[in-house]
Amino acid sequence: MQLRIHPLKLELKRPFTIAHGTFHYREAVVVELIAGDLSGFGEATAISYYGKDLNYFIEVLEKYRVQIEARYFTNPTTYYHYLYPYLKDHPFLLCALDVAAHDLWAQRLGVPLYEALGLSIDHLIPSNFTIGIGTIEEMLEQMASLNFPIYKIKLGTKEDINIIKALRAKSDAIFRIDANGAWSAEETIANAKVLKELRVEFIEQPLPQEDWAGMKEVYEQSVLPIIADESCQTPEDIKRCHNHFHGVNIKLMKCGGITPALEMIKEAKALGMKVMVGCMTESSIGISAIAHLVPLLDYVDMDGALLLKDDPADGVWLEDGELFFVDEDGTGAILKDMA
Repeated sequence: MQLRIHPLKLELKRPFTIAHGTFHYREAVVVELIAGDLSGFGEATAISYYGKDLNYFIEVLEKYRVQIEARYFTNPTTYYHYLYPYLKDHPFLLCALDVAAHDLWAQRLGVPLYEALGLSIDHLIPSNFTIGIGTIEEMLEQMASLNFPIYKIKLGTKEDINIIKALRAKSDAIFRIDANGAWSAEETIANAKVLKELRVEFIEQPLPQEDWAGMKEVYEQSVLPIIADESCQTPEDIKRCHNHFHGVNIKLMKCGGITPALEMIKEAKALGMKVMVGCMTESSIGISAIAHLVPLLDYVDMDGALLLKDDPADGVWLEDGELFFVDEDGTGAILKDMA
């Protein structure tokens, strides 16, 4: 097996602001696993506030190139567990390789990945579209740019409630709130009462990820469901989030890929929690991988490629929130300059 590394600079259509800062582009690396005449693709995004750097990604991949290329795998789960001791401290890269392995595996089987996983796409939930923090006018413009049935709205300002009131006056869509840890427990409990009246569906990660005592208080008193994001990054976090959150937002890059994500989905459901899979700012390589897990989910946030000025990849796409799969085996994703 051969590893090929494709560095990318993902420029955004417009500056994207969340509680962590404002971003104009993201750097990413696409890994390609080549076996015979087949190639599997996976992606890792370099996120500064997670300490992820593109050059460092490439250095780590080159450091373990021999191990990555040495193993011929019959299924991606065995490959994941083989790679884990080398890359356990690099979940974004582990994710890219695990997704590429799943893509390659399903192609070998001659079926789309969802079918290889024993799933059906007959009934799919829609994705939300994310609105970054800005002035009310800017956020209204973002909302109007695409006709989605669901919007996830980033908050963490002194005008949060006024923002939602203004957006609600212009739309009957479902609203979801993501505060990215910017609120206190007291604020969250109070805000939830107002937001429920504004027909908000749930609040994602209102408190800093380490504030477990505050989250217990919010869990017990909030009139809206609370979904974990930063507080739920690895399989070990599911049990900890139980009775602190009503559901979890699983990010493939944070947990290490499809293999651990499937474990997390199974455990969360067994505990009676809602399950969402979310995205980073990603090309259609990463977004296509998420799409194949949608049959297992209660909610999905896979709009990352829509935030890009020019998506360097083709694959599963969204139209007005609805998922459309390409007629290809594996994840169906490929870099455009290789098509």
